[in-house]
Amino acid sequence: MRPSPAIYTLWLREVKRFGRNKSRLIGSMALPVLFLVVLGSGFGGFFRYRDDVTYIQFIGPGIIGMTLLFSAMFGGMNVLWDKQFGFLKEILVAPVSRTAIMTGKTIGTVTTSMLRALVLLAALIAAGLVRFDVGGFLMALVFMFLVSASFVSLGIALASWMTDPHGFQLIMNFVIMPVFFLSGALFPLDDLPRWLAILTRLNPLTYGVDGMRFALGGPYRFSPVLDLAVLACFWLAMTLIGAFMFRKMSA
Repeated sequence: MRPSPAIYTLWLREVKRFGRNKSRLIGSMALPVLFLVVLGSGFGGFFRYRDDVTYIQFIGPGIIGMTLLFSAMFGGMNVLWDKQFGFLKEILVAPVSRTAIMTGKTIGTVTTSMLRALVLLAALIAAGLVRFDVGGFLMALVFMFLVSASFVSLGIALASWMTDPHGFQLIMNFVIMPVFFLSGALFPLDDLPRWLAILTRLNPLTYGVDGMRFALGGPYRFSPVLDLAVLACFWLAMTLIGAFMFRKMSA
């Protein structure tokens, strides 16, 4: 089988599986909406980043980053379930490279992750909580893709190394929560304690959230060029590591 049909087939499988599972779609959107509405409304009464920026406007891009992070990392779970049910073994013996298999699964998971984030972004735009213009929207898409693709590759790399889905969920929670809370999604990065400032700057999601804030007209901390450069390097590194781990994986 040529790589292109194999990539398309695996991409389509991921998208159809996502579209047919309505409870999964609703459940995956519940947490971001809960964070946005409850935190944004709860803290909005006594915290304003600036006079012209409310707290719910401040955390909007951060919640989009959270949506991308959670859905992308748990995309690795699909690899483990495919291992458990024997589907992965069947496609690994097919006459197609493992790189093509990983590419198809990665693109499929990135697509479903981006769809979730776009639904949330559309809601934020409709509510007037973020600025909308064509240039900013396209730039936000670039940052969203880099965040999603990077963490999908990281999730697949970890899933290639593990065999137990329950253990994978524990590892994912151990990775996801610090990455999210140290990204500046929920609090400004100005005037942080030194140790916390160092940790936030070592976190790649920090630059994704900051880049989306810039693209959507919110308050940002770093240069968008720096955000883009850091994310692009992280994406490249995770793609190479994910491809290496997937090639070494035993079905």
